[in-house]
Amino acid sequence: MKQCLCEILENTKLTNNVYKMVLSCDEPNITAPGQFINIKLSGLYLRRPISVCDCVDNKITIIYKVVGKGTEFMSGLKSGKLDVLTGLGNGYNTAVSGNNPVLLGGGVGVPPLYMLCKKLIKEGKQVSVILGFNKAEEIFYEQEFKELGANVYVTTVDGSYGTKGFVTDVLKNIDYSYFYTCGPEPMLRAIYKASKTSGQLSFEERMGCGFGACMGCSCKTITGNKRICKEGPVLLKEEIIWED
Repeated sequence: MKQCLCEILENTKLTNNVYKMVLSCDEPNITAPGQFINIKLSGLYLRRPISVCDCVDNKITIIYKVVGKGTEFMSGLKSGKLDVLTGLGNGYNTAVSGNNPVLLGGGVGVPPLYMLCKKLIKEGKQVSVILGFNKAEEIFYEQEFKELGANVYVTTVDGSYGTKGFVTDVLKNIDYSYFYTCGPEPMLRAIYKASKTSGQLSFEERMGCGFGACMGCSCKTITGNKRICKEGPVLLKEEIIWED
């Protein structure tokens, strides 16, 4: 973990309530796709944890959805500097992916898969990406994944674009050696049950401190409770114990 003062280089709207922010940081300290940063916002007590979409040339790209006071405040920032904790979380391990991994993202679970996709393709893997949204107006980053060289599938719940249904409706019809995913818990549960291989699941969780001190975001596993912000957010399929 490293505390940085990051300059806002870009903060643009991708969809009705999803924004892309690019931050300049002298030492980003991002070592693996799937890690996150924790942003301090003026007038708000708790920092806001946001997954890293990409990190290139000391520039951190994040994509966030406006869901409350913190992210609403962020959406109005056009310049200035932010106090940011970087290099948080464990991130994804690409060494175990096999030759044709599949990446599944739902909504704002999509962003961390972009940096992961870049890394897997650089390693010579044939990557498939399944992006899930509620409707066509919510879709973002489809083209960006295609430009990386991935096979991209899009699903919408209402059928207004791509395959009607959920990411698991595409997953059952493709071949893959391993899976990586990030998204809301109902989607993660569905992928856990539908998947035919081992995989890694990144959990979206409300956090207090963001670096393991408060135990506010623990998850039950076969080896005991793990903190999503510290030992996670990425957990192996085989270690997860789902709470009823």
